[in-house]
Amino acid sequence: MKKKSWKSISMLCILTLMMTALAACGGGTKTETTTEGTSKTTETPKETTNKEVPTLVWWTIGGQVPNNFSKAIDAMNAYTAEKIGVKIDIKVASWGEWDTKINTIVNTGEPFDIMFTNSGKYSKQVAMGAFADLTDIVQSETPELYKFIPQKVWEGTKIGGKYYSVPTYKDSSLTQYWVYDDKYVQKYNIDINSIKTLQDLDKPLHAIKAGEGKSFYPLPMTQSEGLNGFFNDYDDLTLGFAPIGVKADDASRTVVSVLEQPDVMANLKLLHQWYQDGIINPDAPTKTENQKGRPFFAAQAFPGAEVSWQINDAVQKYDMVQHYGPIYTTSTIQGSLNAISANSKYKKEALKYLELVNTDPKLRNMLAFGELGVDYSNVDGEKVIERTSDTWPLAAYTQGTFFNMAVTKGAPVDQWDQVKKLNDAATSSTILGFALDIGNLQTEVANCQAVWDKYKYELITGASDPEKMIPKITAELKSAGMDTIMKTAQEQINNYFK
Repeated sequence: MKKKSWKSISMLCILTLMMTALAACGGGTKTETTTEGTSKTTETPKETTNKEVPTLVWWTIGGQVPNNFSKAIDAMNAYTAEKIGVKIDIKVASWGEWDTKINTIVNTGEPFDIMFTNSGKYSKQVAMGAFADLTDIVQSETPELYKFIPQKVWEGTKIGGKYYSVPTYKDSSLTQYWVYDDKYVQKYNIDINSIKTLQDLDKPLHAIKAGEGKSFYPLPMTQSEGLNGFFNDYDDLTLGFAPIGVKADDASRTVVSVLEQPDVMANLKLLHQWYQDGIINPDAPTKTENQKGRPFFAAQAFPGAEVSWQINDAVQKYDMVQHYGPIYTTSTIQGSLNAISANSKYKKEALKYLELVNTDPKLRNMLAFGELGVDYSNVDGEKVIERTSDTWPLAAYTQGTFFNMAVTKGAPVDQWDQVKKLNDAATSSTILGFALDIGNLQTEVANCQAVWDKYKYELITGASDPEKMIPKITAELKSAGMDTIMKTAQEQINNYFK
């Protein structure tokens, strides 16, 4: 028998390596042995890639993160990595620390990919160059997302004629509700349907206080919210700054000093009286988190929203009564936005992730409700779910549309149809579509905001006397440049509505 030459062996090795490489790149077949001992032939993938799946950092607002948070995010990531080749790292700033945390991130240039924002911050953050211009790529890269959200809603996000965020298409008009724990409604025989104004609330709140005792507060508040919706009558020009606005129904579109308006002063005086009477908790100006099981509160909401509150607050029944709206303002549309960092390496991937959130019911439910089998279970496919925990911290309104999200068991099955009807029925602010350009006002806006931040918590919780504080606050605001902002705002409005 002849020995093979080294040359022949080398050639054989080279051919073997070439065939292996071709199989890896071009696809082929392989034989596997099954558990039954038989063999089967399967197709190998046509293309093998080691490309890293990017993980996007998404900053949002919410409650305390539960023990299973990582498991829930892992489940989302397994799903989205397969669907679009993207994962997410969700960072949660608590309700109390949100303002400080997000301002720090933007001011220091801390890396992120997606950030929840709203009308109180959005225009300032755009002016600082924090967010990417999405005007062109939202249509070219995510046409399904662009088509899904109505044009009116997209228009409401524009700054200087450009899109810098993806709006959350939901109750994009504003509807305000009073929310009562039903046990107090029954106990004190409150006619909730007759209560439309703050003045109408005075008698029932005092009745609850008298019946429940000194240490019971019928209208508990936190510093960040005060009485939700207190300044709804005034369009804030997307400035997110309550002291300047236009009365939403004012056909003359006149910019005013809101705190000095007679209706606002009357309501602030009533809040102060309630604070003195023990209707409002004494720590309201410093309290950062809402208590569970509030006897009464105000909320921007929609039909069926009380079902989730009942679960979260362990309250048997909340009664919810509409008393204002629906109304569209540019700020209501900008009440929930997700922007992409101007410095993100993954702008297209981030946009595709937001497209999936808004068009894929499975991902939408995971974000809204948590870990399947732990925080919720499916009752009717992905259309109706049952909440099985009250610890999921993420606020559904911050994430994406409501219109591909499941209804929670107990809420009306046509809940989201009712929300669409509210949007359709909404009246419009006389300056709908207008967003104040603060490009040349950043110093004045920052100085005025600093003044307002100094006093607002005590004012909007009723702790300070408005008759003494409003003149003081107004004088400081004028020194900080409020008149310049108002003059510029009026000029911009006049030009916009020529």
